[in-house]
Amino acid sequence: MMFVGMMLVALNLRPALTSVGPVLKTIGDSLSLSSVGQGVLTTLPVLLLGLAAPIAPRAARKLGMERSVLVALILLGMALIARPYLGVSGLFLGTAVAGGCIGVMSVLLPGIVKRDFPESASLMTGIYTAALCAGAAVAAGATEPLRIAFGNAWHPALAFWAIPALIAAAAWWLQLDGKHTPKAPHTPTTSLFKDKLAWQIAFYMGLQSSLAYTVFGWLPTILQDRGLEAVDAGLALSVSILVQVPTAIAVPWVASHMRDQRFMLVLVMLAILVGIGGSIYAPIEGIWLWVVVLGLGQGGSFSIALTLLAVRARDADTAARLSGMAQSVGYTMAALGPLFVGVLHETFNNWNLIGVFLGLIAVGAIVAGLGAGRQLYVLDH
Repeated sequence: MMFVGMMLVALNLRPALTSVGPVLKTIGDSLSLSSVGQGVLTTLPVLLLGLAAPIAPRAARKLGMERSVLVALILLGMALIARPYLGVSGLFLGTAVAGGCIGVMSVLLPGIVKRDFPESASLMTGIYTAALCAGAAVAAGATEPLRIAFGNAWHPALAFWAIPALIAAAAWWLQLDGKHTPKAPHTPTTSLFKDKLAWQIAFYMGLQSSLAYTVFGWLPTILQDRGLEAVDAGLALSVSILVQVPTAIAVPWVASHMRDQRFMLVLVMLAILVGIGGSIYAPIEGIWLWVVVLGLGQGGSFSIALTLLAVRARDADTAARLSGMAQSVGYTMAALGPLFVGVLHETFNNWNLIGVFLGLIAVGAIVAGLGAGRQLYVLDH
């Protein structure tokens, strides 16, 4: 039941974000948002992923990890229902709350995996990452058709994604009914912020996430500006996310049978570079090839980032602390990617320059990954 509950939670860790990109131009026109405003909208949930991460260990100490996840799921559902109907301020506030809830759950799940599935942490991480990718893909591909089905109204198309969140909350609550969920102990420990390896993991998490959330938020707009219809642009993003599933499962498993993770880290980042380059610079007729290559790379890069949180720690407590530190720093840094894309596009109105910017982020991720992928443990000196 814990496994089923985790899969349902994982399905809800991205629709709040990926549902916005396909209707971003429509929202911008409806609410008179500039490119910078649209960039802020795509950046806000990613920023809150990082800012809310430190809340997770505090909530776990007070409520226990499982009940903290339940509270976050309920708040997520409420935010998704409300955000389309409360004007510009409500849209931004609801998006921020949704990002914060997802940030809390994202920190807690690796600790639960390490605790409940210690012998198969890499495989379990890959499976729930695949579920996460599936939820993201469905939201990216279905939001624009939902808008059309609802009479060209984007408000109910966004609010629709509260339904799976509330279903997951109900299922999670049922499997906790009558179950004692121990609170996390609070013991003084050495700060991970003084550990070089922890910082390399955090930088890799942040840089690869910056690329991912830029793709979530801006790829449909880029493709529409290059001539694709809105539905096809949303479908392209959905395909890119859907093909992340096989690499999300396979890449950590293959990497676990190698001496360390550096080769696979470089390989998946090169695939991302090729996919982004093709999506921006190659003829639009070949876009389906480029989004597939992009998705294969991003599925592997994200699952390896999550796997590092478990395999670079010697015990569950350290894994939970590393998860909080790396995701707090990483997602706060990742939020700058979509924002800078909006600023650059507003200033230069040129996607070619943005391709160079994203390429530099990918190179930085490779450099950080070469450090994070070594067979070492945090806090070992």
